[in-house]
Amino acid sequence: MTTTREFVLTDHELALLPTDEDVAFFAEHGWYLSGKLFSDDEVDELAVATERYYAGERDRALPVRPPRLACWTPEHGDVQRHNDYVHYESDAIASVLLKPLIGAVAARLARAASIRVFQSTLIYKPPNPDEPSNIVPWHFDKHYWASSTSDDMLTAFIPFHDCDEEQGTIVMVDGSNTWAEIGFEDSANKHFAERDRSRLEEMLARNAAHNDAAVERIPMVIPKGHMSFHHCRTYHGSGPNRSDRPRRAISLHLQDGDNAYREFALSDGTLATYNHDPLVRRTPEGTPDYADPEYCPTLWHTPTTDGGGATHVQI
Repeated sequence: MTTTREFVLTDHELALLPTDEDVAFFAEHGWYLSGKLFSDDEVDELAVATERYYAGERDRALPVRPPRLACWTPEHGDVQRHNDYVHYESDAIASVLLKPLIGAVAARLARAASIRVFQSTLIYKPPNPDEPSNIVPWHFDKHYWASSTSDDMLTAFIPFHDCDEEQGTIVMVDGSNTWAEIGFEDSANKHFAERDRSRLEEMLARNAAHNDAAVERIPMVIPKGHMSFHHCRTYHGSGPNRSDRPRRAISLHLQDGDNAYREFALSDGTLATYNHDPLVRRTPEGTPDYADPEYCPTLWHTPTTDGGGATHVQI
């Protein structure tokens, strides 16, 4: 059944969209810090919903378990937690997370007509500086998305509180989205937790040298209600949480409307896969449909203005 959704931005929200200068900065540097896109109440509502999620509350379960699903459960202990598909499994999380304004910001940055969700990952970094899983090594997201046609995908990092270096905030390698890549390995298609940390450090250094570029690390200092966005080819990582409270956030991975599945052969001849592949509906050609609204809902589409101070679109 086709569902009609109306997207509306108020005058206040329109003022929060990236300027032309912001869009040019994102293209050059690979990252962007937003204004206050969530109210404090919305952030608190999201935090409460994720607590219920950790306690086991689900509105629906995935019909099959994808092969590389991130799915922390209490028996895993006090490590860094990653849980995928929270926008699908929890209506309470989705009701806050799938705010059209986020899609509108992303559409401006990606210079795209429309934006869909690609994935959402709930993250909890415990306040333990010695916990090895708290270290996120250098990587970029397009490596995981080799089966996607688009090079314009991006990620919104959404903390539930003021987030800074002490808490192990996300750190960008400035301008790395513009680098020409060398030395791609099949292992790059795996999640960073499955990869050798020293190899990832080496890959970053090798690619910086190839591009005659300095590795300039920019920690994102993000006030509550704000978020950072980064391009799918921007190297990023994060350090330990040295504070006295957990670092809690969601990584909302986003795709432009033109993105679709493609066959991408690895060195052994097998095809790169993504967790969506066994879940989403099929296209007429029989390939995974990354526009399946069950898992990849539309956040924004090219708007029209009604002349009354609001911006609308129906899909």
